[in-house]
Amino acid sequence: MKIAFTTALTQEGFRRLKGKVEEANRNEAEVLVSTFDYRVTRQMIESMPRLRLIANFGAGYNNIDLDACRERGIRVTNTPQPVIEPTAELSFALMITIARRVAEFDRNIRGYGLPVTGEGIQFGVMRNLSHSLYGKTLGILGMGRIGQALARRAKASGMTILYHNRHELTNERMNELRSEGVNAQYVDFQTLLQDSDFLSLNLPYTPDVHHIIGKPELGMMKRSAYLINTARGAHVDEQALVEALKSGIIAGAALDVYEHEPQISQELLALPNVVLSPHTGTGTWEGRIAMCENVTDNILAFMENDYNKMNIVL
Repeated sequence: MKIAFTTALTQEGFRRLKGKVEEANRNEAEVLVSTFDYRVTRQMIESMPRLRLIANFGAGYNNIDLDACRERGIRVTNTPQPVIEPTAELSFALMITIARRVAEFDRNIRGYGLPVTGEGIQFGVMRNLSHSLYGKTLGILGMGRIGQALARRAKASGMTILYHNRHELTNERMNELRSEGVNAQYVDFQTLLQDSDFLSLNLPYTPDVHHIIGKPELGMMKRSAYLINTARGAHVDEQALVEALKSGIIAGAALDVYEHEPQISQELLALPNVVLSPHTGTGTWEGRIAMCENVTDNILAFMENDYNKMNIVL
């Protein structure tokens, strides 16, 4: 079987394909390995006459024109399992960083270019204060596998967990979470906004949730609240967020994704109460290798016509 890649990836995760596939140009490829940051357009799909499978590297797949694939009968797969723990880990890291002002303090100390002796930067018992996670309420919008992994980390830090989903979790899944020490309470969307000290976005992107956080929603949040987004940039009306951060409607934000990615608003860059990360939720060496291995699983199962072993999107 002939295969093409949109992006150079670590070969460590593709070892099991050796001798089973042959890398080829797109005109000849039957399988396309695409990445979540690469647009697979209708035009591109139509230019690949032999294409039978798009094995997407990533949990999200809104980078692919699914209508064009459906018309051609092209299978599409993704890699949801390997992204869970790395993304939850980064969400939690961003929460700590924005609450404890870690990045801000680092910038300030380095910016002075002086030894850390108190000269040029103010040290003192009642200076440089920040906020603790302990005893605070974390609101999770999108209580899927990543949201649940974040909840486990937050619970270990003594946080109360609220969540909102399109549907409440089943009793069976809630009992599993409780057995892991996580007591998460389902609330409506407005309550989630009003009661959360930290609001983490962990839901997949669809047109229905475009700008699910905009000016009205930000206005319902606590003035002391922080917004955390490691999901998709288009979940947030970025200009409304900038205005909310400037005017103190919310206390701060920590973002790994952006509405017009890879462009980042100059206004966001200028704000001190924002922590920014370059869409690296899954960006660990371990995570990247595991995602490549999951892509391999999907390709091998496709070659064997074993669709039960594939992470099928379409």
